[in-house]
Amino acid sequence: MAATADDIPPLISPDQLAERLGTSRRHLTRLVHERRIPFVKVGWLLRFDAEEITAWIDQHRSAGR
Repeated sequence: MAATADDIPPLISPDQLAERLGTSRRHLTRLVHERRIPFVKVGWLLRFDAEEITAWIDQHRSAGR
């Protein structure tokens, strides 16, 4: 069965993710380099799966005090 466009998750750019996370692009690049955040390489482009990022945030959420 061939994949359709609906099967492909939406990918976001590093600039979009940095803005959503409220961090700098440089910090995000460091997380990628250290392989601490899930990412996708499309050729030489770096992209992020929104669902994987949501799961990653949930995994790293602290319980608080």
